[in-house]
Amino acid sequence: MPFWTCFQCGAQFPESLEPSRACPVCEDERQFVNWNGQSWLTREDFAARYKLVWRDDLDVIGISVEPSFAIGQRALLLREGDGCVMWDCVPLATNDAVAYVRSLGGLKAIAVSHPHYYGAVADWSEAFGNTPVYLHGDDRAFVTRQHPAIVPWTGDTLDLSDDLTLLRTGGHFAGGTVLHSRKAANGKGAMFVGDIAQVAMDRRHVSFMYSYPNYIPLNALAVQRIADAFAPLAFDRIHGAWWGRNIATGAKAAFDTSVKRYLAAIA
Repeated sequence: MPFWTCFQCGAQFPESLEPSRACPVCEDERQFVNWNGQSWLTREDFAARYKLVWRDDLDVIGISVEPSFAIGQRALLLREGDGCVMWDCVPLATNDAVAYVRSLGGLKAIAVSHPHYYGAVADWSEAFGNTPVYLHGDDRAFVTRQHPAIVPWTGDTLDLSDDLTLLRTGGHFAGGTVLHSRKAANGKGAMFVGDIAQVAMDRRHVSFMYSYPNYIPLNALAVQRIADAFAPLAFDRIHGAWWGRNIATGAKAAFDTSVKRYLAAIA
């Protein structure tokens, strides 16, 4: 029986003869059902029509689907001495991409910022011996393919290593998560944010939304919670969810300015 991937959002679903009638990620008010109706790809059809590419993006290796598929995010590989941590995920895992990640030391963990980027976490985990997948438990209702490697972590922080810490900030989703690296950016620190704090097109600011496609802004209390989580951390860079959507330097000041600007705009 095939595994199925939602064409609109990239969520992967379990093996079944026929796909589900609906995708809970797309039915949620933060996303939307494809204008042409709910549609699906089998894992085999997906791999035949699309490929994965990888390249450097501000000193971090990224992986994405080409041509662009669904939401279009790229995963990032944070290399450590005992393997890589995959930050966010893509909807496809191919033999070539898995071999490339093996050449970098393999995967020791996967962590995802929120349900729109869960993608094919189960496939990636299985390719590396069921490496743990850290998804915040507050968003467990949006896990479309259950897997024993998924760790539904709780609370507000989780250390993945001496360098890498997950922080639940909420915002876009109740379990919205960012990742802080103390050693990145030449020891100045970096935040990996997905679109919990969306890097703006000028790449000098971030912004915040409850729903990006449906234009629902995030309220002041939620934005202040995110700001409070960032406040004690040292960082000079912010890595966003798409190729090139990064703030290369001065990111802490840019973030603080962005929070003030956003709160003033919605006041």
